[in-house]
Amino acid sequence: MTSPKLFIDVWSDFVCPFCYLQTPVLDQLRNAYGDAVEIRWHAFELRPEPTPLPNANSDALIDTWEKSVYPLATERGMTLRLPTVNPRSRKAFETAIFARESNRYDLVHRAIFKAYFEDGIDIGDTDALLDIAATCGIDPELLEESLAEGEFTDLVIEDEDFAKSIGVTGVPFAVLSREAAPGEEPPPPIALRGAAPVQHFEAAVERLFPDGFPG
Repeated sequence: MTSPKLFIDVWSDFVCPFCYLQTPVLDQLRNAYGDAVEIRWHAFELRPEPTPLPNANSDALIDTWEKSVYPLATERGMTLRLPTVNPRSRKAFETAIFARESNRYDLVHRAIFKAYFEDGIDIGDTDALLDIAATCGIDPELLEESLAEGEFTDLVIEDEDFAKSIGVTGVPFAVLSREAAPGEEPPPPIALRGAAPVQHFEAAVERLFPDGFPG
């Protein structure tokens, strides 16, 4: 297996449609670079307690979907539906982190996004999360115990605290970086805000690897 040469850290929220719409772009990079790229997802709650939850039927939300979400979904070959519920996402993040223990993070991560934006499932509901995880091969009883105890709450908060320390105010937010070449300083990381197209990522890779990506 190739050692990672390019690191992409992505802060996102399961309730953000633009974060879900970023997944096919990251898939393209993973397909292009294989094991030479490591994509690391991080939590960023847009609606943590006690932030008021938005109205799922608000004109502003519907307008955003009509003007921005649906066109981008069409462009990226995805089918999203405006959810009828606006849940908090902390338990969903804890569920994904739990899945990492059994190497099923990517599977559960994708399944939670799909459940919310394609199937309209309330991913703030613990029973719903248990069902989603079970379809991915996760033991629902062990997960339920973990969620009840808040086993991974601190890791979610750590992700968010670090994001705030580097100035992340919205998601998706990606940081591309690389290890230093022998005897050299590493180039500064490159941040990409919003649902950036694959061309922006490729341009960042070219800046990080001016002599060509070795993957």
